Amino acid sequence: MTASDSFMPITLSSGVRAAAARTPHKVALTENERSLTYDRLVKRIDQVASLALGGLGLKPGEHVALMSPNCIEYFEIVCGISSAGLATAMVNPRLTAREAAYICNDSRARVLFVHASLEDLARSADLQTVERIIVIGKDYEDLLGRAHPLAEPVAVGENDIFAIPYTAGTTGQPKGVLLSHRSRVITFFSMAVEYGCYSMDDRSLAIAPLYHGGGFAFAMAPIFFGGSCDILTKFDPELVLQRFTTQRITNTFMVPTHFNAVFALGEATLARYKSPHLRTIISNAAPLPQATKEKIVAMFGAGILHET
Repeated sequence: MTASDSFMPITLSSGVRAAAARTPHKVALTENERSLTYDRLVKRIDQVASLALGGLGLKPGEHVALMSPNCIEYFEIVCGISSAGLATAMVNPRLTAREAAYICNDSRARVLFVHASLEDLARSADLQTVERIIVIGKDYEDLLGRAHPLAEPVAVGENDIFAIPYTAGTTGQPKGVLLSHRSRVITFFSMAVEYGCYSMDDRSLAIAPLYHGGGFAFAMAPIFFGGSCDILTKFDPELVLQRFTTQRITNTFMVPTHFNAVFALGEATLARYKSPHLRTIISNAAPLPQATKEKIVAMFGAGILHET
């Protein structure tokens, strides 16, 4: 323990584990027709950690890469890998094979977890450090099922790195950002205070891509605090409005382009949707024009919009 450590170390999965102890049968994550309870989520997190250290022969301090659109597995992989003392490099699923290879090689990832829809792209990439590709939706489930439980939990420090999201690379090659457990969890607590929407009774809609540090943070915070999160696999403006109502969503994170697409649906479409449960909308990543702010307030109500 260092001078900056908390008395009780805080890690990415610690909140999830606490929630599982309180409400094991509560649904933590949903994605279309799929769902995971807290109890099941923690079991799968532990299976990923066991797979990493056992079946894959990885060692604490090493890195893996994850290239996937938004899905339930994203959370259990990042949390499970970090519970094993490793870090996940998050790869934009829209990159070319050359661009994806750069991130995998730069992060020195030994294993690449890739969504089945991106398998061909991954296998065509010049992966110099990756020793094994695991396909989500194919061999991933079989490997998890054969993972042996760890004899004892890995000692993970709160200042250890849990994820490596990469910058956009607009001024050069993308750069990996080293995120520690402590830095991200402190962000969760500041978000909870600032926005007031991450209680056990809250339900979030994850719209932004999870490979982005902000997108992952706003999707992970709800389940860290024992709430729930509904995951959109891809952005569809009318589907967003539908989910607000059908899933009883209380909060979401959106960027200006999301709002533009929603309001482009037209007055007739917008008039069909009411969101009685929505209490918080967070906008980030780019300035939000005043005209758009006024539209948001007019449609969703005053006191709901937060711009950071």
